[in-house]
Amino acid sequence: MTISTERHSDQFELGLHTFGDVTKTLDGEQDVPQPQVLRNVLAEAKMADASGVDVIGIGEHHRPDYAISAPDVVLSAIGAATERIKLTSAVTVLSSDDPVRVYQRFATIDGLTGGRAEVSLGRGSFIESYPLFGYDLSDYEQLFEEKVELFTRLRSEAAISWQGNTRGSLKNQEIYPKTEHEHGLPTWIAVGGTPNSVVRAARHGLGLELAIIGGAPERFRPLAQLYQKALDEFGHSGNRRIAVHSHGFVAPTDEEALDIFYPSWAESMAKLGRERGWGNGHPSRAQFEQEVHQGALYVGSPETVAKKIVRTQKLLGNSRFGMKYGNASLAHEHMMSAIELYGSQVKPLVLDMLSDS
Repeated sequence: MTISTERHSDQFELGLHTFGDVTKTLDGEQDVPQPQVLRNVLAEAKMADASGVDVIGIGEHHRPDYAISAPDVVLSAIGAATERIKLTSAVTVLSSDDPVRVYQRFATIDGLTGGRAEVSLGRGSFIESYPLFGYDLSDYEQLFEEKVELFTRLRSEAAISWQGNTRGSLKNQEIYPKTEHEHGLPTWIAVGGTPNSVVRAARHGLGLELAIIGGAPERFRPLAQLYQKALDEFGHSGNRRIAVHSHGFVAPTDEEALDIFYPSWAESMAKLGRERGWGNGHPSRAQFEQEVHQGALYVGSPETVAKKIVRTQKLLGNSRFGMKYGNASLAHEHMMSAIELYGSQVKPLVLDMLSDS
């Protein structure tokens, strides 16, 4: 059996992403232990599958505030417990990993789940993995450039020879297991807004995943246009695949969604602000609502969130939207409710709106 080239879908896909944020209990009194967070993520993925969500994305971090450092292991557990949902990383930090091992691990998941695995490659929004695995940040660009080039070569699933500066060379080596995809494992490059990264994805004929985590989605329209132009120039016009990754939350009403999500969002932004020198205070409720109404947060009732997803699709021409549904202390119980609403109500509304346009 051969699975189609990149598993293109005629239907717009809605996904959910999680980094395994270390949450608090529903009463807000205690941190949930990381082992329990991992078990909660599995339950959340099962809910996503049962609710009709198309894709589950699992992120990689090496910090005390996230429980997931090995997305492929988590995805294997999810794959064994689900029936149809696609399984992707969100993202795999390729710069501090080995392309051969990454390919083997995801090809293994793909075989075990009947072709449901994908991989999204990035450099990560944090730098902890570099010293952890013995890499020098001064090699930041070279590490990613060389490893993406090697990973792309591996997708041929033929014997390859390769030489670079970031790992040992390969001479007429084949990688196992093979997949049943015509052109290897479906692969995306995640970018945060750098034109060079967009061109890199196009040069290799890979999907483009836009991480829109702040500001208006309109700002990313030039990058979507650049991607299309670069695909044409590199002879990969038929490979156009754009995904959007943004934060969000769904509740029965707009007011309830805002009230539940704001405290955890403000806590997360304050922590990042302290780490990155933005400031020490919590963002105000007014700042939060501004980001919801005009920025990159998809928070509200099913209809509100669906309308914003459709507006983004009209702007960027993306074929997939992935919502990071967890945020800092947001309780597992709230996430489970949001996941069910996202799959059972947001997805049908989005597809109906797109079909009518």
